[in-house]
Amino acid sequence: MVTRAEVLSFLSEVQHPGQGDRTLVELGLVENILIEENKVSVTLVFPKRPDPLKTYLEGAARAALYRHLPGGTEIEIQSVTKAAPPKKQEPELTLENLNSVRHIIGVASGKGGVGKSTVAVNLAIALARQGYKVGLVDADVYGPSVPLMTGTEGAVPGMERIGEKDMIVPIEKYGVKWISVGYFAKPGQALIWRGPMACSTLKQLVLQVKWDVLDYLLIDMPPGTGDIHISLVQEVPMEGAVIVTTPQEVALADVEKGVDMFRHKNINRQIVGIVENMAWFTPEAHPEEKYYLFGNGGGARMAERFGVPLLGQIPLVQSIREGGDAGEPAALGSRPDSLAFLDLAARVVEKLG
Repeated sequence: MVTRAEVLSFLSEVQHPGQGDRTLVELGLVENILIEENKVSVTLVFPKRPDPLKTYLEGAARAALYRHLPGGTEIEIQSVTKAAPPKKQEPELTLENLNSVRHIIGVASGKGGVGKSTVAVNLAIALARQGYKVGLVDADVYGPSVPLMTGTEGAVPGMERIGEKDMIVPIEKYGVKWISVGYFAKPGQALIWRGPMACSTLKQLVLQVKWDVLDYLLIDMPPGTGDIHISLVQEVPMEGAVIVTTPQEVALADVEKGVDMFRHKNINRQIVGIVENMAWFTPEAHPEEKYYLFGNGGGARMAERFGVPLLGQIPLVQSIREGGDAGEPAALGSRPDSLAFLDLAARVVEKLG
């Protein structure tokens, strides 16, 4: 009499064309082999909705057994679809995880290219250098730059089970807890996401992270004033925003968009102040010289127009760019540009009380 092992061996000749030519046995589709005196019954169990090649596979399995079994053997091939297990209901994300965070501040800009992420990363490190517990969320899902700027590319956040929730453990470096969608995407991978998916992901990167106790949680927001911004300020108890701009007058319209969004009646968040980035150019060899490439005093005029503080002026120096590219932000040092970020941090602390 034929054995179960022999039947499996015969069925191992049947390949599934839709599964890289893996065999029925390799795919685990063969179950319930019943061998009687003159009859062999086999059940093929498909793990999801009916396989479009189900009929072909039944016929191929029957043909394989006919080739090897003695003449006159009755062969029966059945197929069933295994019901998918019910999806585990994940606990709903709540604001409970932010109860130990004192201040949640957005770092925003009306448009890209003004150095918003550079300011956000260096502000976070400057706050940490002054003894505060700091975290930063890289919310720029389409152009996450925090992993590169902090030298944490390739790092993968851990997971920790807390109660009924799986919490993301952020990357820690330079005294700051970092989280970015860049830690989860492959290098160079474009995140082709519609607004709702991007908003849902960012909500998770804020509410499902093990922040523990923080004095400041900075959110490096994408440029502009779209769905992501509205979702963040409505879903996250953001206290206010720091607006980053450059000095030229043409930037005024972009600053106005950012200020107007946060002051909108349906959002109503305070503007902590304006940061004038690239305020002047200082050659490294002549640190006492200032060249106002983009105009002089534009940030101060913007702050006066909108009735908010000018929190700081950050010079345009080569070392800031080099430090960002090398993963060693300028705020770690003691040069004039480093001190500018430390002064900015002190002003933010003073403004928030």
